[in-house]
Amino acid sequence: MAANLKPGTTKARILDTTAELFMRYGYTGTGLKQIVADANAPFGSLYHHFPGGKQELGVEVIHRSGAMYLELVLGVFDAAPDIVTGVHDCFAGAAEVLRATDYADACPIETVALEVASTNEPLREATAEVFESWIEGATEKFRAAGIDDSTARELSISVIALLEGAFVLARASRATEALDAAGKTAAAAVEAALRR
Repeated sequence: MAANLKPGTTKARILDTTAELFMRYGYTGTGLKQIVADANAPFGSLYHHFPGGKQELGVEVIHRSGAMYLELVLGVFDAAPDIVTGVHDCFAGAAEVLRATDYADACPIETVALEVASTNEPLREATAEVFESWIEGATEKFRAAGIDDSTARELSISVIALLEGAFVLARASRATEALDAAGKTAAAAVEAALRR
């Protein structure tokens, strides 16, 4: 599986480079020549590793990036003293990344999903699978904190929707106000669910 690739291999460089380019330019704005040039890879290696071309590469990038983001977010939750702080820390961390990258590095899953939801079924399915894995991961964390099953899933969907929507607003406004506001709303919703 791609997530287990040895760092620095040609395939890993292509995947990492493509993920970075998707964050900045989206799927349609990222060209194959740009990918291999930025990855310092021979053009033929792209089709060697991804015989299905850009679409196959895109699907693998979405799955790989999605798994990495899930691991990152679960790590933030685990490092926090409680689940409410963990939710707040996810939004604060996202805001910091956007500021540090001059609002260029957002979520590649959301960026691609916005572009391809009605035009590319394999990529739409890949983004939907990743979002579902995030919902399941957050749901498990909320359950472990004592929130009932149905509320935990609804809360997970809401928190992820708040985060992804705030990314769009923050990039457009070039300010983190949306992430700050969405983070407060998400943390308050988790706190309220814990009190029930």
